[in-house]
Amino acid sequence: MALRLGAAAGLSAALMPRLAWAVAQSAALSKVSALVDRWVGIGKFPGMVASVGTAGREATFVARGAQGFDDGTPMGPDSLFRIYSMTKPITGLMAMQLVEQGRIALDQPLADILPAWRTMQVQDRYDGPLDRVHPAPRPITMRHLVTHTSGIGYSIVQTGPIHDAYVRQGLVPGRISRIEVPGLTYGPTVKGLDHFADRLAALPLVADPGTRWSYSMGLDVMGRVIEVVTGKSFDAYLSESLFGPAGMASTMFTVPRTQARRLTTNYGALGGVLVPIDPPETSVYLDPPAFPFGGSGLVSTPRDYDRFLRLLAQGGMIDGRRVLSERAVAMGTSNLLPPAADRSHMIGGPAAFGAGGRIGLGAEAGIFGWSGAAGTVGMVDMIHALRSQLFVQFMPSDALPLLPEFQTALKADVMALLEKPA
Repeated sequence: MALRLGAAAGLSAALMPRLAWAVAQSAALSKVSALVDRWVGIGKFPGMVASVGTAGREATFVARGAQGFDDGTPMGPDSLFRIYSMTKPITGLMAMQLVEQGRIALDQPLADILPAWRTMQVQDRYDGPLDRVHPAPRPITMRHLVTHTSGIGYSIVQTGPIHDAYVRQGLVPGRISRIEVPGLTYGPTVKGLDHFADRLAALPLVADPGTRWSYSMGLDVMGRVIEVVTGKSFDAYLSESLFGPAGMASTMFTVPRTQARRLTTNYGALGGVLVPIDPPETSVYLDPPAFPFGGSGLVSTPRDYDRFLRLLAQGGMIDGRRVLSERAVAMGTSNLLPPAADRSHMIGGPAAFGAGGRIGLGAEAGIFGWSGAAGTVGMVDMIHALRSQLFVQFMPSDALPLLPEFQTALKADVMALLEKPA
């Protein structure tokens, strides 16, 4: 799903070593706590969770408020949130695990696994007419899928004829609400990940593979690749290979009705007013999705997603158990972009990109992560093993300046901690 990342999601890598020491000595995240307090209340958000975690330690969570304006359940680390595009790094890292196992190769053509993608056409002009196309000069590869350089479009990004074709074909990988929300919902989705991948292959690409970073449905297609390669449904494979071993019992594509009380309300920000668009008792997430969306489909908790970030920070190990190979983690959190790819359209500005997540450059080198359409963000500094998160539920996530303010508050806490004597 659509998101805004950029500076709001990261920390200055130059501050990480001393911040790791400082947070280990003190849980006083005063500015972050003040930010959460400021944004929670009547006329603001009903509740919010932020967290920071250092190497080898449980995260410190800052939780305030309730799960909804009409729901008195306290907001906390185990509340369920729609994480939308924060699903992408999970799918990307599981693909890297298959690469490390030799079951697929990073630069292997997609058509080796999904033959329908063998002969692709490309629009002569990005989002231009569907009848003005040319043959793709090179095949789409696994690298392209996980870095948004495949040339595949996105129903939430594209405009004009290709957008209309996606909607007509049900190529809308994401769920928002049971009601039609202008600008956020695009009609029903085709049933079945196999049918989704085949229908998408029949439409032209929006750019030549490997030439342009363009936000895409590539990670959803990767979900189908994983199904074919493993012989298991994508959701079952994630549960067996990641969620179970990593202790992420609350990360799922469908919320059991017995757990609906843990699900937060999602709001639409309309003219600065928050309007409920997906309350827990009638949530669209109580029903199975059309297929498990590898790019946007998961529900998780701040505690669970912190375990995923901690797993990455610890090179694939958690609680003394190896879940992902060290090489797979290193590969997925490194720059995988094709050298010639145009990065000028990248969300948050030009940067490096790994397996489903942005990688900072310069002062933010080594910081890997991504954010979600409903205001969630999760990042990990791979150099210093520090991770940070913010969880709230509103769409679109750039309608209010929460994420930039979170970044400012987090950096202020860093500086305050650094000024304290050792």
